[in-house]
Amino acid sequence: MADFALARTRDEIRHAIEADWASILVISDGSIDFSGTFKGRLVAVSSKYDYFADGDVIGFDHGSKKFRTMYRRNSAHNSFLVTERCNNYCLMCSQPPKDVDDRWILNEIKESLPLIDPETPALTFTGGETLSDWKDFIAILKECRDRLPATAIQVLTNGRAFANSEIVDAWKDVGHPKLMAAIPVYASVDRIHDHVVQAKGAFDETVLGILKLKDRGQRVEIRVVLHALTAPIIEDTGRWIARNLPFVDHVALMGLENTGFAVANDAMLWMDPMDYGDGLALAVDHLSAAGVNVSVYNLPKCVLPKSVWPHALQSISDWKNGFVDECDRCDEKSTCSGFFTTGRPRFSRGVRAIISRRHKLSPAADQQARNQENWHEDS
Repeated sequence: MADFALARTRDEIRHAIEADWASILVISDGSIDFSGTFKGRLVAVSSKYDYFADGDVIGFDHGSKKFRTMYRRNSAHNSFLVTERCNNYCLMCSQPPKDVDDRWILNEIKESLPLIDPETPALTFTGGETLSDWKDFIAILKECRDRLPATAIQVLTNGRAFANSEIVDAWKDVGHPKLMAAIPVYASVDRIHDHVVQAKGAFDETVLGILKLKDRGQRVEIRVVLHALTAPIIEDTGRWIARNLPFVDHVALMGLENTGFAVANDAMLWMDPMDYGDGLALAVDHLSAAGVNVSVYNLPKCVLPKSVWPHALQSISDWKNGFVDECDRCDEKSTCSGFFTTGRPRFSRGVRAIISRRHKLSPAADQQARNQENWHEDS
């Protein structure tokens, strides 16, 4: 934190006072009373926030006396919520849109950017639709260009705004060398995509936006969230992207986070990954054959065909990532995505430890490992 000393013990508090810090953030479950010796700002939080470290950025609401973490220097998954407004109404949205005036958030982000470590490897902007106030947001991206030129900047957007050439040209003029638009294309069939996002004509606008971005040499990632409306045709969607949009920079095929609207629409959306594994593997094959960089996000290796494993990444943000007891004896845990801990997690029937070091196993465990390997080969 740029203007707070961070202290956990009385000695650290004393050292901060002696060093003439005007503000001190104390992490402690004990009582803190330095009213007689310290006249500056003293903020005390419980030890549950012991993860705070030098360089982190915290936003305070003095009226409610609440705070929230804006940025953690030691995290690989930093993101800023730009707005809660959106012109889509996705059936599985993890951040359900609200019709509110929240333009103050952009000012808060602008104030935070000078405090962020220039060596931060990656930063994500999410929403809502991040381009709802596109002129002000483009100004934020220019700040990133000037202050964080080495940071990979990813913007999650539904892509529809890029059908407007004025917005695409403004995006191009940002000139950040590592700026990427991450845009969902949920199906190769327009009516399915439009149904998922609950917006007629969204598919056409989205694809047009992608084409305009690439025509101007901009970096684009396509995202496909897998659930019961999109997963059954994932092979067709993968083939369609490979044939029609092979020039995109990355394709992410993503497991569903069962939170937000996904919880309310669970009966409509939930599909065990075991039941779409074959189609997913074929989609990966089509994209790879076309030279498209493809990854699988948010799905543990044990529920995926082996051919997909090299593409399966640890993608879930650290603050909402967890594992189940079965994972403790899995040889692949260190390279596995694990599970979402947010919302109402759903688990595949295929979740089981992957055991490869048979020579360390008992005969019974060895047979279980053989059975598991056979199961993966059959699947």
